[in-house]
Amino acid sequence: METIYALSSGGLPSGVAVVRVSGPGAGDAVKALSGSLPEAREAALRSIRSRNDMEIDRGLVLWFPGPGSFTGEDVAEFHLHGGRAVVDRLLEELSGCDGFRLAEAGEFSKRAFANGKFDLTEAEGLADLIASQTEAQRILALSQASGALKGVYEGWQKRLLHARAMIEAEIDFTDEEDVPGSVSDSIWQDMSALADEMLRHLAGADRARAVRDGFRIVIIGAPNAGKSSLLNALAGSDVAIVSDVPGTTRDAVESRLSIGGRLVVITDTAGIRDAGDAIETEGIRRALMKAGEADLVLHLSPDGSWEAMEDLGDVPVWRIASKGDIENTGIDSDALSISVRRDDGLDELLNRLGSHLAESVGNDVSSLPTRQRHIENVRSALSELLNATENGSLPFELRAESLRLSAYSLGRITGQFGVEDVLGVIFSEFCIGK
Repeated sequence: METIYALSSGGLPSGVAVVRVSGPGAGDAVKALSGSLPEAREAALRSIRSRNDMEIDRGLVLWFPGPGSFTGEDVAEFHLHGGRAVVDRLLEELSGCDGFRLAEAGEFSKRAFANGKFDLTEAEGLADLIASQTEAQRILALSQASGALKGVYEGWQKRLLHARAMIEAEIDFTDEEDVPGSVSDSIWQDMSALADEMLRHLAGADRARAVRDGFRIVIIGAPNAGKSSLLNALAGSDVAIVSDVPGTTRDAVESRLSIGGRLVVITDTAGIRDAGDAIETEGIRRALMKAGEADLVLHLSPDGSWEAMEDLGDVPVWRIASKGDIENTGIDSDALSISVRRDDGLDELLNRLGSHLAESVGNDVSSLPTRQRHIENVRSALSELLNATENGSLPFELRAESLRLSAYSLGRITGQFGVEDVLGVIFSEFCIGK
């Protein structure tokens, strides 16, 4: 097993830089560079020296003997002054140690997973915590890094295991008095309830996605309806080009911001009209496609002539009278009047958006699936479970096998089974020192 090392703190220069080392040679590196091992999990101020006995820096050295460490291996950390020359010199010294190499992206966390320190859902939560930008994202990621999803899926697996055990006991020991009878009245009732729980779990996936990836708002309307001006006003910067020339916006322009502590992705789109050329026609097609994928559509009009749109399904559409500084008597009474030029109505729009987010996303999404692989595996587990519960004519052996396959799909989420194909993707999301 190779010993790996990397800068584990942020970009340089910085006030403090942390270099992490993990593997069988971590202890030898501490001895070679600072003289002796400090007490486990206690910071010691040391002179950190090269193999030629030249001082590199004075800093803190920490020692975490395995398995009581983040990776489950022997781990050492050097806390140095965050100058590039200081860190480069230490990394150069470590590179000269036998069996040492620079860590790959997420390799410390990958070793922690391999050594049973956490499951895949906790690893994903940790990656999301590092990448979190809003308070809602932080809360969601922290709960999942602490095992919220793991608890859900492991609880389901235990119920499936118990059901299989009872079914197989009835198959093998039908003549024994102490074996519970009437499996269909007890076990299958619980399995049907579990299927309902899985359905509710999947139904909440959009809410969890809206927290992790952002609540999607799409602005549509005719050319010169004020779409780009509204986007710039909400973003607080000139994200989109504003012009009186129709068709200026040809493709979707996105901006990310926080509203009520939640990430919102707002998209400005091409003006909807009878297009003058092929490029603008494609832009309009993409605008309508984006609207159909949104969580909310803001339909802007300066004069109350709301363009007919194709059916957007369940996507809510708010009508926005976008030029409230101009006298218009034909505006619908249910439309919200705003004026970017006079800064009128924007606070009310933001307040309404905040209330809508709180209502549609909710506050507690910690036990909901946040990634597509979670959703796909829960769907697979549900399919096998329904096969077992709804096909009463199947032999008990086949129904028990469906329960086993259902539990297997859940195990793929947490990393118990068949995850080799996703490990590289998951841990590549981490930075080098994590």
